[in-house]
Amino acid sequence: MKLDPQRPEERPEPPARPPLSSCSSSPSGQAEGSALTAPVWIFGYGSLVWRPGFEFTSRKVGFIRGYSRRFWQGDTFHRGSEKMPGRVVTLMEDCGACTWGVAYEVRGEQVAASLQYLNVREAVLGGYDTKFVEFYPQEKDVEEPILALVYIATPQNPSYLGPASEEDIAAQIIVSSGCAGHNIEYLLRLADFMRYFCPQAEDKHLFSIEEALTSILPCLYYTEESLEETASVPQKSKG
Repeated sequence: MKLDPQRPEERPEPPARPPLSSCSSSPSGQAEGSALTAPVWIFGYGSLVWRPGFEFTSRKVGFIRGYSRRFWQGDTFHRGSEKMPGRVVTLMEDCGACTWGVAYEVRGEQVAASLQYLNVREAVLGGYDTKFVEFYPQEKDVEEPILALVYIATPQNPSYLGPASEEDIAAQIIVSSGCAGHNIEYLLRLADFMRYFCPQAEDKHLFSIEEALTSILPCLYYTEESLEETASVPQKSKG
């Protein structure tokens, strides 16, 4: 898949998608703030693109190479339950692929606080390990990649569900909900991010699942609660 890391000037914010009403790795899967020198960049490719949940200094939209995003990780806490696990994304090694997302820069006291928060949210509750990857910002004036920390759920973790058809994944997403909200919201917000911030990029897997979901549920009903703003101001952790 051929992707151009350059993009036009800043695009307008996407319309809000309100919530539904209803490469070295760390063996422990946890990144220690004391072992990292600030500033630190954290790359998000799932819910972190719209809800980082921690304070940050700046953010950049861009991509990493050598990975594909897949809805192959199970979730029994954030977007599902023990009886009905949800489907969330992880990264699979894929030599010719790119995965788009958001990298957050954290500095000073933000480093330890953000990593402590993410080690609970992603490693302990999510089953993700940590790696360092090269992140390529979409800005035209950035020539060198940035080394960024990323959380990846491997097939060895107990919540891993593995491949399934887009239709089966959509059907599972439709019936799953967890502490962070409905699994449908997760899928649609991620699709919105790609559509409005990375319109030049391809993510056939993501959009095929969205299409399968909307064919099952042609009419989706939402509340009027707006999408949390993450584009321009540092966010504070909600715990």
